[in-house]
This record gives sequence, C-alpha cells and structure tokens, in this order.
Amino acid sequence: MSKDLIELAPPQERAILVGAPLKRGTDRHQAAEHLDELAQLTDTAGAVVVGTLTQQIDRPDPATYIGRGKVEELKQLVSATEATLVIFDDELSPAQGKNLEGEVGKRVIDRAELILDIFAVRARSAEARMQVELAQLEYSLPRLVRMWTHLEKFRGGIGVRGPGETQLETDRRLVGHRIRLLKERLEEVTKARHVQRAGRTGAFKASLVGYTNAGKSSILRGISGSAEVFVEDRLFATLDPLTREVDLGDHQSVLLTDTVGFIRKLPHHLVASFRATLEEVQEADLLLHVIDASHHSWEEHRLVVDQVLAELDANEIPMVYVLNKVDRLEPEVRAALEARIANLAPGSVFTSAAAPAGLEPLRDLLREAQRARRPEVVLAIPMTDGKLLAEAHRLGEVTSSDPDEGEGVLVVRGRFDGAALARLVRGGAEER
Repeated sequence: MSKDLIELAPPQERAILVGAPLKRGTDRHQAAEHLDELAQLTDTAGAVVVGTLTQQIDRPDPATYIGRGKVEELKQLVSATEATLVIFDDELSPAQGKNLEGEVGKRVIDRAELILDIFAVRARSAEARMQVELAQLEYSLPRLVRMWTHLEKFRGGIGVRGPGETQLETDRRLVGHRIRLLKERLEEVTKARHVQRAGRTGAFKASLVGYTNAGKSSILRGISGSAEVFVEDRLFATLDPLTREVDLGDHQSVLLTDTVGFIRKLPHHLVASFRATLEEVQEADLLLHVIDASHHSWEEHRLVVDQVLAELDANEIPMVYVLNKVDRLEPEVRAALEARIANLAPGSVFTSAAAPAGLEPLRDLLREAQRARRPEVVLAIPMTDGKLLAEAHRLGEVTSSDPDEGEGVLVVRGRFDGAALARLVRGGAEER
C-alpha cells in the first residue's frame, strides 16, 4: 500500500532561480543574498533548487524582463537541469510571464507568486485562508489570460475563438464576484475583532513584529510558557496572530501578540489583504520589533519592517527594538553590536529564547512600560474595609499602606490603571 502511495505522489518541483537587479539600484550589491533568501522560500514551498541565473540590467525588458541572450541561456539551463519551474526574484508583468513561459516551455512564476503559494499552504485559520485567497485572486486577475494560452493552437478554428474569449470574460466576472465576497466576509471578521478588543479595554497590549524567522514565536512561547505556540526554523512559520497573557509579576500582566513576519519585496496584495490581521499591530500600546541579531543583514531587515509599518500607519506607535538570538554571537561581536545599537536606538534590549533567563531583559522592559502607563496615586481606604484593601492589592501594585488613626483610614500608595482606579473609587476609596 505504501509503495502505491509513493508511486502516486507527485514528483518534487525542480526550480531555477533568476535574479536581475538594476545596475543603478542597491540590490545589485546583494543579488547573491536575495537569491539565497529566494532559495529558502523555494525550500519552504517544497521545491528543490537545481540552478540559478543572474543578470544586471539597466531596465527590465518589457517583453521578457531579462535580455534576449539571457532568455536563451535560461532555456539551455532548463534543458540541462530538467527543471520544471522557473522563479524570478522580482515581480513579472502578466505579459512578461506569458512570454517567458512561451520561450522556456516551463511554468514561470515570480517571488510574489511563490510567497502567495507558501501562505496558501500554511494558512490554518479560516480568516488566514480567506486573506490568502483574496490576495491570490487579486494577483491572478490580470494574469487570467495566461491560463487560456492553450486556445492559441485553435486560432482560426471555426467556433472556437469566440467561446474562448467568452470563457475568459466569464472567469473574470467570477473572480471579481469572489473578491467582493471575500472582502465582505473579512469586513465581518474585522467587526468581530473590534468586539473582541472592546473586552480588552484597559489591558496593556504589545505586539511582536519583525522580519520572518526573527524568532517572534519563540519569544512568545518562552515568555508566556505556552507550549502550544507553534515554532519552526523556517520562513513564514506563523501566519495567524496569536495572543497570550504574560505575567510580569507585581500584579502586572501584558497581552502579547505574535504577528505574521515581513519580508523584502512583500507582495502589495498580501499587505492589503492582511490588514484585518495586522490591525493587532495598529491597536497595540507598544510594538516590539524583533531583529535576528545573528543575521548579517539585520540592518536591511530592520529597514524593511520599518517601511511596512509605515505603510500600515503604525509608525506612530511606541516601538522598541528587540535584538534576538544573541546567544549565537561571539562576545566581541555582541559588544560591538551593543555599542552600535546604543547609538542607533537607545533603550533597545538583547534577548535569547534559547539561553537560560535570556528573555528576562524583555520581561523587565514590559514591566517598566506597564508601570509607565500606571502613575502612582494615593488612596484613602476605610480601615474597616478589608475587602476593598484586598481589591487594591489584587488590581494594582501597592507600594505602601500607612494608617491614619485620626481619620480612620489607610493611606495607600500604589500604581493602578484607569479602570482599576475607577473601580476602587466606586467601591469607596477616596483619591488624594
């Protein structure tokens, strides 16, 4: 039985990666690194890389993106490696994709399509699946004509050309209808999220953001102690936002949310489609920008994430850099990095989800951020009201409690958020 299943399993895709940075752009200096990341994406999608091709160009060729000579070289490489798939690191226009497929005789996709495919496989919740489907449909709508290239062999055939065009238009209408339906459903999800957030009013909320595979999920699992948080050392291991309450001690806690990772050249359709999920970022009191300190391109990753946050209108939210995976750094490298970050972004913290107590600096940061939201106040609580005093200790951080015999009250100093303070006052405490 197992033998039959193996024989029926589809063969693994064999991919050739193509990078064509602009000569005048900065990407040309990082072409090899960008292709390495594309190779990681390809592996995540389940294909094997059998070859790469690069060319520096003045401008993309309107017909085939790369030059004519490189197209011929690509055809030879496809033949020599028996590749079944060609993946471009930059986004192709519908015409370029169609022309390239006609030239090489194999399926041609770009980085955006590859990321969408990964998201489609890894989406777990109903919301994430809807968001991915919406992004795929919006991406494919102008490219539907590529799905109908098989009709070209019948051009001139009686009665075929018309129905082909009619079917294409029918598909476009169906896709357009599906897009509208998904947007309506996601709008309902957004409204439901607003209701959920209403129940969190007064809670301190922080969101983990950052480049994909920077270690956000590992941090959430480690600091919350929640073993069910999914962690995997691959790109885009997490798509669905996940919130856990983290106990900070001293009657303090924070709602910490793990969000989908960002990546360079993130498809615009995907950013737009995931706005409902990324509202978790916009609603946060504090953003924790997690950076893989062990990655040699951490500064580029930082800029990519900052740019996406700006697109989401989230750059006004207080943010702290969290330099993660510092356990992988040599002592002298870490010392140099700490000096660099001290000048770039004072107040940043260094963490490791793998090292003992490696997340304590982050816990301390969250505790101080929580305290800053809860100014110290002085309350007078009747000495006879032990229940109200216990409530004060439960709801906030009581720093002192001194009796005032003359007035028959306890003078309580402590830190309370707005909701807790209002509750104590309603219960009979007097604010001084």
